[in-house]
Amino acid sequence: MLRHDVQPGKLVAGFFLLLTAVIYAGDAGDAWDTPWFVAIPVIIVGLFLAGVTAFLTQAIRHRRTSPAQGAKAPRATRTSNAETPDRSE
Repeated sequence: MLRHDVQPGKLVAGFFLLLTAVIYAGDAGDAWDTPWFVAIPVIIVGLFLAGVTAFLTQAIRHRRTSPAQGAKAPRATRTSNAETPDRSE
C-alpha cells in the first residue's frame, strides 16, 4: 500500500457528517425529535472547522519543511520538444 499524508481536515468533516447522520437516524428511530433545519448549522460548522484544521495542518507542514531545507533548491523545469534541440543528426 502506498504511503500517504494524514489529512485531519477530512477527518473533522467526516465526523460532522456522521454526527448529522446519527441525529437524523435517532429522529427516524423515534429516539428524539429533530427539526429539519438542524443539519444546516451542524454541517456548516463542521465544514468551517474542517477548513480551519486543513489550513493549520498545511501551515504546520510547510513551516516544518521550510527551515530544514535552508536555501531553496532550484526547481526542475519541464521543457517542451520545441525548445529541445534535435540531436538525431
